[in-house]
Amino acid sequence: MASSKELKDRSRKDYPYMLEYRTRWNDNDMYDHLNNSVYNFLFDSVVNAYLIDYCGLHPPTSAQHPLMAQTHCNYFSPISYPKVAELCLRVNKLGKSSAVYEVALFEKDVEQVKAVGEFVHVFVDRTTQRPNANGMNSQLRQGLEKLVVGPSSSKL
Repeated sequence: MASSKELKDRSRKDYPYMLEYRTRWNDNDMYDHLNNSVYNFLFDSVVNAYLIDYCGLHPPTSAQHPLMAQTHCNYFSPISYPKVAELCLRVNKLGKSSAVYEVALFEKDVEQVKAVGEFVHVFVDRTTQRPNANGMNSQLRQGLEKLVVGPSSSKL
């Protein structure tokens, strides 16, 4: 993952995909900003929305599905209800059976990034819950390749 300074300098143009999310009253915590756990929910949501819409993933029935292997977040400034979040997505590394996503959270109409997270998926066969010897299927790979930014090879 990039340095904290590099992440803080991210802009929307660094990401090929964006999804809006209208924050909800219950997303706020007692400190009157988005609770930290909501960020993971949002990262999971933008990644899976992309997988469903552009990679042919059907969560209940797809022969292969993703398992989250790791998540991490750098928080730079808060966002709170009733603001609209813009969730921007890219793939920093695409392996044989894995993808390392970077998700940036921006507040609509605000230039500076609020948070940048890393989200790692390993794609497994539904029956074995293990990565396929041939890696992820071609529809998943082709969809994810459209989001790749920078080096993209990995042994996973």
